[in-house]
Amino acid sequence: MLRGAIVGVGNIAVHGHLPGWQRRPDVEIVAATDTRPAQRTAVASRLPGARWYDTVEALFAGAALDFVDICTPPSSHAPLIRQALERGLHVLCEKPLVGSLDDLDALRRLAAPGGRVLHTVHNWHHAPIVRRTAELVGGGAIGRVTRVVWETLRTRPAATSEERNGNWRVDPDVAGGGVLTDHGWHVFYVVSRWIGQAPRAVSARLETRRHTAFSVEDTATVRLAFEHATAEILLTWAADERRNWAEVTGTEGVIELQDGTLVLRTNARGAERRWACPPALSDGSHHPDWFDAVADEFLAEVTGAAPRGRNLAEASLCVALEQGARASSLAGGRAVALAGAPS
Repeated sequence: MLRGAIVGVGNIAVHGHLPGWQRRPDVEIVAATDTRPAQRTAVASRLPGARWYDTVEALFAGAALDFVDICTPPSSHAPLIRQALERGLHVLCEKPLVGSLDDLDALRRLAAPGGRVLHTVHNWHHAPIVRRTAELVGGGAIGRVTRVVWETLRTRPAATSEERNGNWRVDPDVAGGGVLTDHGWHVFYVVSRWIGQAPRAVSARLETRRHTAFSVEDTATVRLAFEHATAEILLTWAADERRNWAEVTGTEGVIELQDGTLVLRTNARGAERRWACPPALSDGSHHPDWFDAVADEFLAEVTGAAPRGRNLAEASLCVALEQGARASSLAGGRAVALAGAPS
């Protein structure tokens, strides 16, 4: 039985992570903390056996733990991860893991000597429609992938647990960025796995199209250049509808993701196959049904049942892509080469 603690008891923890942990016979969440004392009530009602700590320092000092699950806003991730790793704990953390490659490198060096796992919640891999697409691509259904187009359309940022005090997702000091930070991370790791390689360069334009009071972008148009493929990505909080759509083109066919329905069209047969893949990608923002597989992967690394490093490598790619996209936008959309990519 592994003993864990929740750091940050907001919507994603309460509605996304806790139900998953409570379904597991091999994990017990024994402690929780949040900077907001009122969240103690949420913990008491959902985890009556867990101990509440008023501060994260008190939690680290007083609780006997194997891991922490960090569900706080992005600006706090790096210092919280550092404190956990320094105390010999494994770490599961919501995306974005950190905001810079310098932070990531420092944390990777801190985790390595003690064999601690640092793992990011890459839950969109486990959405039924994304998983089915990966299976079709991996099975050669459309040949080699040559182009991906992805659209994430929203009318506004996802709500937070204390909307009356403002939405932290639009505060650059807390969120780090706008729609690119919030949604781009998921698209980066999903698309790169479909294509089967890391991109060589990124170009982007970040805009505020509708929500002019925001100090962060509400729209991001991003292009990823791979050795033999491209990905064109639109992320926006300024749409008139809530929807996700994607198209994966290969040398032998096309896969279309229509939010909750997957369509396969192959060149050889000319026939169309369709699968219902509920829930739709745009259905909610907590996705508790995708968390079980995330926990499986994290705990497999912790126990040694799976090799370490794939998730952390994906996180490193996502950090590099966001940094590159922001640099590109500041340069008028000029392509920015990724470190380590072939010239």
